Amino acid sequence: MPRQGRNLQRIMSRLLLVQAILGAGFLIGIPGATVFSQEAEGESKIAYADLDAPEHLYWEKPLNDPFTAFLKRLEDGDVVLDHRSEIDYLRSLLSELGISPHTQTLVFSTTSLQLSLISPRNPRAVYYNDDIYLGYIPGGRIEVISMDPELGGIFYIFDIPDVTQPPRVERSDRCMNCHAKPSLGNVPGVVVKSVLPGQRGGSIDTFRRNEIGHHVELSERFGGWHVTGDDGVGKHWGDKIGNLFQGDITTIDNKVGQNFSIDKYPVKGSDILAHLLLEHQAGFVNRTIEAAYRARTHWKTGGNKLKPEHRTELKEHATRLVRYMLFADEAKLPRGKVTGDEELKTDFLKIAKVDGNGRSLRDFDLSDHLFKHRCSYMIYSPVFRGLPDWFRSECYKQLKDALRSSGGEFSYLSAAEKRAIAQILMATVKDPVFSDS
Repeated sequence: MPRQGRNLQRIMSRLLLVQAILGAGFLIGIPGATVFSQEAEGESKIAYADLDAPEHLYWEKPLNDPFTAFLKRLEDGDVVLDHRSEIDYLRSLLSELGISPHTQTLVFSTTSLQLSLISPRNPRAVYYNDDIYLGYIPGGRIEVISMDPELGGIFYIFDIPDVTQPPRVERSDRCMNCHAKPSLGNVPGVVVKSVLPGQRGGSIDTFRRNEIGHHVELSERFGGWHVTGDDGVGKHWGDKIGNLFQGDITTIDNKVGQNFSIDKYPVKGSDILAHLLLEHQAGFVNRTIEAAYRARTHWKTGGNKLKPEHRTELKEHATRLVRYMLFADEAKLPRGKVTGDEELKTDFLKIAKVDGNGRSLRDFDLSDHLFKHRCSYMIYSPVFRGLPDWFRSECYKQLKDALRSSGGEFSYLSAAEKRAIAQILMATVKDPVFSDS
């Protein structure tokens, strides 16, 4: 399907940009674009994002992320992984990390440190829970982003070892070239890209370049990814390879299993619901990490207190985070067209925190929006709990005010939904700061 009117010079400049990005470092495998802070775009040096500053010490502080804790258990002999084959090792690793294999999303664009191994014939798989994002390429290395409550993303890469050897896990600094770059706010988080892969590798177009989160329209998502369970969802960029000829782009279908054996992976799909959840989580994590770095820097520069201008700025960031938490700008789903893989939904609900009426923030709606009670389940996540107490308190205060309000910017939430969310939060948030806010 030709896209007419393309300017060849514009296309070539995009190719050079994408080539530069791909050569810079490893993307945990989420094609689409992300920005931690729109205002940070173009800044060459950002004070709050100096990872070596005393208030951050990203490379020096003891780590408190779940993958580091897992490695200690492995070293102590408390964990035994299955070494019979690559896929058996992956299954056992996911199980030990508490990651459902049904979160599997498959990506065939070369947006990774291991780009030479990725192609439509050998897609990369991404798996995740609330705290860990894991990339797997058949024949390649395992990639991990593990969320430290204070520091944000900690990046690891390692070979699948044979049965006689423990894994030699590297904490990767090369990943920071893409995961903490100026256009992303310079703080370590999750990168999401949506590109149109070329037939011979690389990318010939890119979409929603500086956006990540549930507000991004489906029509701009999934470029370079396989998507299953999307019948009737409408136009998007998933399952397509591009061809550039005389300045025009045409696309070729590339469905799951068309160019590779799906048996190389634990799950036989790349479900649209797994994509939607991943998009929401990445948007939440990135906004939260940026807020944490800003808050610590302003507290330090103010002599362990906040200057008035910094307090105003951080209140604005709390407002943005609360709006995101309440799905204020969520892109509409095509009504009734997203059903979701049943095993994924079952696994996702297993860890739900429920109130006395059996309700939770993980309850799906899937009519034209994701959740029945539109407040993010990521409010329970360690990365949110890692925010400074006074910043969390501001978020909780604004959240409670929003749920008590009528009309205004949160009018899309009915009074009944607001009451349900408030009751769920009162019953399930075990943060003393919440009670005091």
